[in-house]
Amino acid sequence: MKFIQSIFLLLFLCGFNSAFAQEKSENFSVDFETFNLENGLKVILHQDKSDPVVAVALTAHVGSAREKEGRTGFAHLFEHLLFLESENLGKGGLDKLSARIGGSGANGSTSRDRTNYFQTVPNDALEKMIWAEADKLGFFINTVTEPVLAKEKQVVKNEKRQGVDNRPYGHTFYVVDKNLYPEDHPYNWQVIGSLEDLQNATLQDVKDFYNRWYVPNNVILTISGDFDKDQAKEWVHKYFDEIERGPEVEELKKQLVTLSESKRLYHEDNFAKLPELTLTWPSVYSYHEDSFALEILSNYLSEGKNAPLYKKLVEEKKLTGSVNMFNYTSELAGQLMLQVRAYDGKDLDSVKMAIEESFQDFEKNGIPEKDLKRIKAGLETDFYNSISSVLGKGFQLAQYEIFAKDPNFINKEIDKLLAVSKEDVLRVFNKYIKDKNFIATSFVPKAQIELALENSEKAEVVEEKIVEGAEEDFDVSTEVSYEQTPSSFDRSMEPPYQGKPELIIPEIWDSRMPSGMQIIGITNTEVPVVQFSLEMKGGQLLESPAKAGVSNMLANMMTKGTAKKTPAELEEAIELLGASIYVNSSEEKITISGNTLAKNFKETIDLVQEILLEPRWDEKEFELIKQQTLSRLQEEKGDPNAIAQNEFKKLIYGEKSILSFNELGTPETVENLSIGDLKNYYEENLSPLAATFMAVGAVSKDEAVNSIKAISANWAPKNVSFPEVPEFQLPEKSGVYFYDVPGAKQSVLAFGAPALSAKNEEFYPAEVMNYRLGGGGFASRLTQELREGKGYTYGIRSRFADQSYVGPFMISSGVRSNITYEAAELVRDILMEYPQTFNQEDLDVTKSYMIKSNARRFETLGAKLNMLREISDFGYDYDYIKQRESLVENMSVLDVQDLAKKYIDPEKMFYLIVGDAETQMGKLEDLGFGTPVLLNEQSEN
Repeated sequence: MKFIQSIFLLLFLCGFNSAFAQEKSENFSVDFETFNLENGLKVILHQDKSDPVVAVALTAHVGSAREKEGRTGFAHLFEHLLFLESENLGKGGLDKLSARIGGSGANGSTSRDRTNYFQTVPNDALEKMIWAEADKLGFFINTVTEPVLAKEKQVVKNEKRQGVDNRPYGHTFYVVDKNLYPEDHPYNWQVIGSLEDLQNATLQDVKDFYNRWYVPNNVILTISGDFDKDQAKEWVHKYFDEIERGPEVEELKKQLVTLSESKRLYHEDNFAKLPELTLTWPSVYSYHEDSFALEILSNYLSEGKNAPLYKKLVEEKKLTGSVNMFNYTSELAGQLMLQVRAYDGKDLDSVKMAIEESFQDFEKNGIPEKDLKRIKAGLETDFYNSISSVLGKGFQLAQYEIFAKDPNFINKEIDKLLAVSKEDVLRVFNKYIKDKNFIATSFVPKAQIELALENSEKAEVVEEKIVEGAEEDFDVSTEVSYEQTPSSFDRSMEPPYQGKPELIIPEIWDSRMPSGMQIIGITNTEVPVVQFSLEMKGGQLLESPAKAGVSNMLANMMTKGTAKKTPAELEEAIELLGASIYVNSSEEKITISGNTLAKNFKETIDLVQEILLEPRWDEKEFELIKQQTLSRLQEEKGDPNAIAQNEFKKLIYGEKSILSFNELGTPETVENLSIGDLKNYYEENLSPLAATFMAVGAVSKDEAVNSIKAISANWAPKNVSFPEVPEFQLPEKSGVYFYDVPGAKQSVLAFGAPALSAKNEEFYPAEVMNYRLGGGGFASRLTQELREGKGYTYGIRSRFADQSYVGPFMISSGVRSNITYEAAELVRDILMEYPQTFNQEDLDVTKSYMIKSNARRFETLGAKLNMLREISDFGYDYDYIKQRESLVENMSVLDVQDLAKKYIDPEKMFYLIVGDAETQMGKLEDLGFGTPVLLNEQSEN
């Protein structure tokens, strides 16, 4: 995957308005059109005129299932290669194009069965995207050279270290799949492959893979958004017609698996601080008739207060804070998985026994009709929530074409889920779980093997050793000549823009309630859904160091029942509405947010009123939340990324500031908190005078105001005293700080210093300045030099934290351990040179991106809600987006250089590294910032 991300089930419905919100799903249908080129390319078109954007996705029916043992990871490696260059786009390929045209960033993902490439762009750039996608499919492979392949191997290996080798429980799926699937089954190996196989890949291997699978008759092109169909078809024919059809692709047969016996395996995890049990049963392939009932079964057994597993393991036995169960399906087979991360020191045999007791209870009682109804209501809301992105609409159509052999399945899946009966749920339990063999994996902390299941065998896990100078050298700057693939026209000429997208800022309405609470919103009837957020200033800022973590605990408590409803009753009331309500605490606020069907908005807000004004203060739930919080704190001790985040805050804010504390608190403060502390915080700090209610979606101003009246009338206003946050100062000189995680496969870098507040008039100009440094993804120098030039990292970024007080400028990355010094040195040098070397070309690309990308800014309800949030938090004008366009237009090279000198000084910065001190810390003295300071002792780990 180019960048790690998850894509949910995304469906499209057309013709929504408020009246439709009261109808059942069968009244909705998808509007799409398909056609095939003579070379076999399938094209799916879907029009959505709601925003001036269009998404283009190329989906190849090839994933790791098409690989062979010893040559694993090819499909994923190839996904990376396809972005780098093509004959007519040149070096940088889609990434450079994306920056110029204001795209969302060219991205892709690889699964067991398919690889896709996708991007959303302003609709004036559609022809450019069709031209670029055709260039990847037909005019690419000649540009892959030995240095290019060598570099990208390092990038992918860094991705594996980051996502698997250097994080707690990262090897779980490797162990499960190796033992669930036979050696000759294409799901026996991981999508990302092994480090050894990646290193052994040859240039000829890569070319053979491309020529076999990246052919028009194995690819689907989807175009979704605001475009002219006839014009799009003309461009598709122009750019794709002459790409030759490839060899016929034989469809793989379904390969469901069975287990002749159960297997129990254990692994001592270098990073895990808590024991975790994973149970896996063979399941079914995607869209199998039983898959829908299995999804509901997984949901019922594990999610929420009414779930049998939650009741038994969390509430009764107090073995864990949560249970996770899901049905992981793919094209050929599937696996039903149950994961429990137990509390510190808990024996996993007791977890397994509690699971068996839960299953026995379920077998006796089945699923109550009321629970089936609430789960279906949630699935229906998920259906509506999933359709606000044109990218998702097109992407999902391709998924259905490949895996269901019918893109029109988009009109059928939700009905399949809603048709599941309680008899179906019990039937699939008996068929796939009861008395069936399974794979059990026990991942336990180092030296705690006694916590693993009895009679478990040691799992085979390949651990990489840190070896200095182990990676091969390469030079990707070397010019290589190659023979151009012939074409009937000059493809080197980039197509022009077609028209100009008009930036239309959504109309914002607002009101002020008698209590002092502000209401602000945007009405949008594209889908019958409302997203809302009630945001109350305070959060961590109103804590004292002795009570650190109290606002987080309070936020967790607020959804655990009301004066009128038990925790289970409240959860059920929310879910029966097909709604979600969350309460979260952050540095500056406590937020009650959620989403609901428009028809249930008033009833949902009535529940928000109960949650806010009638807390239950349930002692049992308080003790449970305390244990869950302590467990999370213990878990973070083994996560290098969490360690980096927590240690960086201490350096930026200083130990006297409450902001330097983990938002969860510390083990000592959490242990000492009482329910009285939560009540005191609640009574003293939550006030409508410091609250804003925001709503976007299918709701009018009057409906929103009327729904909030009862909250306003019953919430007594009181003045809240907010502490003055000091102007955090830059360090007098740079220093290097090291946190030791013995055996770490990567070093996590967190470099930065205090910078400025989001309320500062220079905040947005500073963000503009940072685009070419590290904020612009593949358009940034940090990415181009550390990832694309050296292969040191999978990803690196820099950003300014948007807070109402002075927040930090921060550079973050994970780099392979054996080049920690070299990576830090390169970052330092880039920072030193940036003010002097930023030029007119950099400014032109920055301006083009910053202005053109605004066409995508308001596409989803979440994006609209975030705009309202920035207006509320920082006092921006309602038309601040247009104001920023003018600001960007008028910025000069000198302006950017001055901002870089002012806010990015590598000589006054904290350089924090979390990694293996024994092999990496000593060399960092050569950075020139003094002897590195060790922040912890090895005995702590």
